[in-house]
Amino acid sequence: MSLRLAPLACILLLAACGGDSTGSAGTGGQALNVYNWSDYVAEDTISGFEQATGIKVNYDVYSENETLEAKLTAGGAGYDVVFPSARPFAQRQIAAGLYMPLDKDRLPNLQHLDPEIMEGLTDIDPGNRHVVPYMWGTTGLGVNVEKVRAALGADVPLDSWDLLFDPASASKLAGCGISILDDDQEAFGAALIWMGRDPNAGAADEIEAVRQAYAAIRPYIRTFNNAEYKDALANGDACLVMGYSGDIGQARDVALEAAENTGNPAPDIRYVIPKEGAIRWMDVMAIPADARNPDAAHAFINHLMEPEVIAAITDYVAYANANLAATALVDPDIAADQGVYPPADVRAKLVDPVSLPEDVQRQRVRAWTQIKSGR
Repeated sequence: MSLRLAPLACILLLAACGGDSTGSAGTGGQALNVYNWSDYVAEDTISGFEQATGIKVNYDVYSENETLEAKLTAGGAGYDVVFPSARPFAQRQIAAGLYMPLDKDRLPNLQHLDPEIMEGLTDIDPGNRHVVPYMWGTTGLGVNVEKVRAALGADVPLDSWDLLFDPASASKLAGCGISILDDDQEAFGAALIWMGRDPNAGAADEIEAVRQAYAAIRPYIRTFNNAEYKDALANGDACLVMGYSGDIGQARDVALEAAENTGNPAPDIRYVIPKEGAIRWMDVMAIPADARNPDAAHAFINHLMEPEVIAAITDYVAYANANLAATALVDPDIAADQGVYPPADVRAKLVDPVSLPEDVQRQRVRAWTQIKSGR
């Protein structure tokens, strides 16, 4: 999920942090240690794998690519399967030798994956040797339609980054809550797209332009975060968020369920890919070079490529998957949602992030820290 990008949490029902390393049938007596984004599998995904294989899973979660990367580069994290965003994170992690090559003989379900998506990953992973696509999506706007229209007028266009970056708009939405992703890549990309510039630009004047764009709306931004914004949108504490496509879908579902339970009207929460364009991202599965249980890791990755399994995950997380054989099994409402599976004319406006030179990335991170602090 992105870039993607909260302290390390654990799913206590599955395992404590640091988890048990014993008790896996057929895997040398070791459990499988998985490190994934929060809210990124279905409710029965892990238990289904455990029941099918007899392999115990210790499952930890994170909300920032940087958290995963820090653990990988430090070494000794002990994870067997991880889920980095492809660009630029997996790209540079592959180059640094942080992932072991996949044994494709142990991954027969690779046959189900979209050849176009697989080909699209070869620029960062020649021969598709190290990573397997998991979910993909876009970063756009989550909108509480009633609240936004109440603040800006019934005819306000909802399909533009202007909702966020135009100070006249942001000032009127401040009262109902604006939240921005705490991610320099996503935040810079969105601002540059709004300005009609290359979202992967890194020149000093581009960084300054982004700084000025955020300075103009900084007084109206309530929070910067990568996870809590979903709840804020769902419970009415935010009316406009920069967020990931599936997260907005999850927020909508939570709000609908709450409305059904209380008998109150359900809010109209929508995910919008702005007409100016958006960042596209893809998260992938990989096995760290120091994985303790690569046999179980291959079994887990292959399990997640089962069409029925990945379709159920898409139904739960509202992100598109890369499995062609699963498409017919996905909930028809999700499969038809253009925010999840964009049509060709929208896909043409999506941009993949690239790995920037280290000095440029440092400048972006420094500027982003200043933007958040309001300095």
